[in-house]
Amino acid sequence: MLDSRKGEYLMEEVSTHAIERADIIVGIPSYNEADNISFVVEKCHAGLQKYFPDLKGTIINVDNHSPDGTGRAFLNSVNTIPKIYISTPEGVRGKGNNFYNLFRKSVQLQAKAVVVVDADLRSITPEWIRDLASPILNHGFDFVTPLYSRNEYDGTITNNICYPLIYGLLGKDIRQPIGGDFALSGKLGNHYLSQNWQETTRQYGVDIFMTLHAITGGFQIGQVGLGAKIHKPSAPKLGPMFTQVVGTLFNTLLDNKWQWNSRLSIRKLPLFGRNILDDPQNLSVDYKSTKSTAIKEFTLHRKTLQSSLTPEVFSKVSVMFDSGKINIGTNLWAKIVYDLLYSYEQSGRNPELIEAMKALYFGRVVSFIKRTLELNHVQSEEMIRRQARYFFRMRGYLLQKYVAAIPASV
Repeated sequence: MLDSRKGEYLMEEVSTHAIERADIIVGIPSYNEADNISFVVEKCHAGLQKYFPDLKGTIINVDNHSPDGTGRAFLNSVNTIPKIYISTPEGVRGKGNNFYNLFRKSVQLQAKAVVVVDADLRSITPEWIRDLASPILNHGFDFVTPLYSRNEYDGTITNNICYPLIYGLLGKDIRQPIGGDFALSGKLGNHYLSQNWQETTRQYGVDIFMTLHAITGGFQIGQVGLGAKIHKPSAPKLGPMFTQVVGTLFNTLLDNKWQWNSRLSIRKLPLFGRNILDDPQNLSVDYKSTKSTAIKEFTLHRKTLQSSLTPEVFSKVSVMFDSGKINIGTNLWAKIVYDLLYSYEQSGRNPELIEAMKALYFGRVVSFIKRTLELNHVQSEEMIRRQARYFFRMRGYLLQKYVAAIPASV
């Protein structure tokens, strides 16, 4: 049910203990994770008991009324540390809605630190809780993002759009801005609640929303090495995730355009946790299907792309897609993304442009697969980082569009 007075979804809540305050909260967002959530709770429970025995800890599962019994599995798991199950009402979905409920509860409980981990994790250890929470509790940081070895074909929205744009326009080398596992201070949680939560933010856009508002709000940010992330990988997909993440990214960047300082320099973030990471999980990719999807999407959105890209850029991509020889290199990809970000604003933030971008995103993924098939993980990772550095060098390409759009004084 939606509370129209505040635009917030009313929540359903079940607690195992009477809880009035918590020093540290571990939040686990979920939807249909009954088969794995007990394992994650066990590791979180062990981490709190081993590394923060003197603090009042609470584990909170924020759920979307999962029909598979996720809530029951959570509440029946190891039970020494207090647990709270919070769900949106039946029929109300959205990862962002889960996070909103988590932040609201953490403010209510006056938490000093909130750690969030995915419910589908298989690689989590008790040390993740220590490493994520310590920068917040002991070093005065407000937000820490994960740094883990991740298969180069897992997280393609991160690798090709979120990471390079944050690096290129805001000067922050945050390798996993939508990694799903992070920690924040109580102060930052309160800040999130005061921001404008658009519909895309209440869905998959919430992770990028959090990272961007931590940056633009001037909060202290760090990274934490966690080893390898083993989970249910998110291969390139056409579902709502792309639209929600990229829509939130574009909107928030444009809302904070004043921070695109032309004299910006890259700031290396402090690193906590592990310095040496494990080998990433193996992941197969379907090259032919991804390429077929790219060509199909280009045909559907050709007119929108033609009006959104510069003539030079559109000419290059149209030849590629018409011939089936897709080869979008780093230079062309940077121009594509910057063209589309600028055109998105000029169009009045028309969501059709985000939909049209999918074709070129899949084209870039196909090109990356082709270029990295013979490379190892370290070499592929360096290509991803080199792309981000190139976005920074190319930022003038975007900024010049705004200079050129200013009418000359008479």
